[in-house]
Amino acid sequence: MDSGTVSAELELRVVIPQRTTLPLPASFSYSREDPYAIHVAFHVGEDKSVEWTFARDLLSMGIVAGEGIGDVRVWPSAGAADHAPGTMVNIAVRSPFGTAHFEAPATEICDFVRRTCQIVPVGGESDYLDFESELTDLLTQGCE
Repeated sequence: MDSGTVSAELELRVVIPQRTTLPLPASFSYSREDPYAIHVAFHVGEDKSVEWTFARDLLSMGIVAGEGIGDVRVWPSAGAADHAPGTMVNIAVRSPFGTAHFEAPATEICDFVRRTCQIVPVGGESDYLDFESELTDLLTQGCE
């Protein structure tokens, strides 16, 4: 039975400039109830996580070419001399509290994105949104 959700537990690497990388587990999730968004929880402590939400298109396009100009940027690592994407996908996040740069295994990111497309095809996201209900919720919240 199709649950309408996709998740992946990935071992990312935090890139520390001019030093090294440190492992960091992260949970990626996607739901057809929020068909444009990828949710990522970076597990920074035993019971702590930092959560980010960004566009599925940003992640899928960033696998092959640099994407993003705001708080989240995604780009492939350098590959062979033919400039093919490498083995890692870079994800950089920025907030008023600082920035962080992560490396994620490209094959696992590609697999995750592929699975999201199986439950909501690219270009079909609006088929899974109930605009009337969303608008009603927005208007109701403003009147409370």
